[in-house]
Amino acid sequence: MEKRHLGHTGLRVSRLGLGTMTWGRDTDEQEAAEQLKEFAEAGGTLVDTADVYADGGAEYLISRLTDSLIPRSELVIATKAGSVPDSDRRFDTSRGQLLTALDASLRRLGTDYVDLWQVHAFDPGTPAEETLHALDLAVASGRARYAGVSNYSGWQLAKAATWQRCGAGRVPLAATQMEYSLLQRGIEREVLPAARDAGLGLLASSPLGRGVLTGKYRHGVPPDSRGASPYLSGFVQPYLGERSRRIVDAVATAADGLASSPLAVALAWVRDRPGVTSTIVGARSAAQLRASLSVEALTLPDEIRGALDDISAPVRRYPDQDWNEL
Repeated sequence: MEKRHLGHTGLRVSRLGLGTMTWGRDTDEQEAAEQLKEFAEAGGTLVDTADVYADGGAEYLISRLTDSLIPRSELVIATKAGSVPDSDRRFDTSRGQLLTALDASLRRLGTDYVDLWQVHAFDPGTPAEETLHALDLAVASGRARYAGVSNYSGWQLAKAATWQRCGAGRVPLAATQMEYSLLQRGIEREVLPAARDAGLGLLASSPLGRGVLTGKYRHGVPPDSRGASPYLSGFVQPYLGERSRRIVDAVATAADGLASSPLAVALAWVRDRPGVTSTIVGARSAAQLRASLSVEALTLPDEIRGALDDISAPVRRYPDQDWNEL
């Protein structure tokens, strides 16, 4: 599998990453082991997780599998911190909370460092410089090799990246992780331009539009799908509208013309977008993951890419629209 540099860093990661959001909850240890084996045999290196996935269960599973299946040195492990089960706030990125969470992640992962440590989301209740100082401390102590953020808006990302480059001893951000797919192109307005300008790599999550772009929901909600899961049905529902249907139909038409699958077409579109370093794929089974990994052999023709660009184009109005177009 092709490797790419993560932003303006020396860290190289596979251009497809393995997502573990369901590990330890919907995906048991045996299934996770099969997925990790398939991923590694295909040349994949980037494994993405978070401290809140299955309340730490995903990180614990990764630890067990790196002990018995894949050497730790062959993986690039990325985790996140900042989400909290607090009735008053959804995120807490205070320095103490983040560093405590990092130590807990390292214990569950069974390692003394993570390759990439990310703030899970912006916390308006904590000064940005305090949050970012936690990243500096993590890297300086060796507990994290690189640092990044996730789910930051354009102005939040630009502010954080600039702050980290404006003082001695601060660690430049390496990456931002954001949802990106043919059904969700909102980051193209400000986040993606900010990331590219600051030299950050983009880790694209939910590249299949939360599973909708595979076409599985064209005729209803399959009982074994995320859309039917008590945990994830609300995650899928926003992408089941009329606009999504038109885009899914276009992806299916493109797949037929290429003798490929809607899954592969949708993944290839995200993987090769400017600024994208790695595309994070999650799967319910090893067979599903194998289908995602097959996209490595697919490159979309320009005319098909252009058609998909057009039908999925987000509405752009002032000030996002180019002044020359007004």
